[in-house]
Amino acid sequence: MKIIQSAKSINALSVKWRMAGKVISLVPTMGCLHEGHLSLMRKARAVSDKVIVSLFVNPMQFSQGEDFDSYPDQFEKDCELIKNEGVDALFRPTSEEMYNNTFQTGISVESLSKGMCGKDRPGHFDGVATVVAKLFNITCPDSAVFGDKDFQQLVIIRQLVKDLNYNIEIIGAPIVREEDGLAMSSRNLYLDPDGRKCAICLYQAIQASQKIIRTMDKVPAAKIIELTKEIVARAGAELEYAVVVNVSTLMSDEIVNKNSVLALAVKVGQSVRLIDNSKLMV
Repeated sequence: MKIIQSAKSINALSVKWRMAGKVISLVPTMGCLHEGHLSLMRKARAVSDKVIVSLFVNPMQFSQGEDFDSYPDQFEKDCELIKNEGVDALFRPTSEEMYNNTFQTGISVESLSKGMCGKDRPGHFDGVATVVAKLFNITCPDSAVFGDKDFQQLVIIRQLVKDLNYNIEIIGAPIVREEDGLAMSSRNLYLDPDGRKCAICLYQAIQASQKIIRTMDKVPAAKIIELTKEIVARAGAELEYAVVVNVSTLMSDEIVNKNSVLALAVKVGQSVRLIDNSKLMV
């Protein structure tokens, strides 16, 4: 596996592969890898000849007071995990490589970025959209794989690709969960034992909502949101948002339907922010 820091070098390698007729897939990550990330790499391997994984903690998507400076770093372990998945190249640029001292261009996917996580994290999705566009331009992939756990992010990236005419297939990969249902996340490392027990409330809210929908017709979204609030409060977490929205447009649904997704974010303890989501009719 090649480990490359230079944007010019990874671009040259990608161009070489494309000229040889190879199909390339990109898996963007911020490191601190877990089984969820590895499942993205396996998905990429299944649809391509060459897989590039990027590892870059993007400063543009962190708001003031968030955990950019303390974001977990386990580079040696990450390298071993990536290598074991048969990845062909790891792109690990520095912040200076991605954003030199004259950098002044950003991308905003306006409407889709306003609610949900965007409401409490101003500028976050502008940072995501900008770095993803740069990674696409640098690595020239035929496809890119993102996890369904970051639901709003995935919808935004699909819109970005459509709006900017990227000839790239965006592939969503299912959420990977712990045995108790907690969605795998790098931020789970921040949880103490009490917080870990509390965090299960996200999945409990999803399960309880799906159970109601299996036993009732024309369930109001407001009923699902109220149930979610009750479960989160009982667990001792702080609910940031709970919404029932269309899987493609993020528009709110009044009545749950086959395209409805329950998406929620909670804060556990003083500072651990976790997200989860699921289609409601499954």
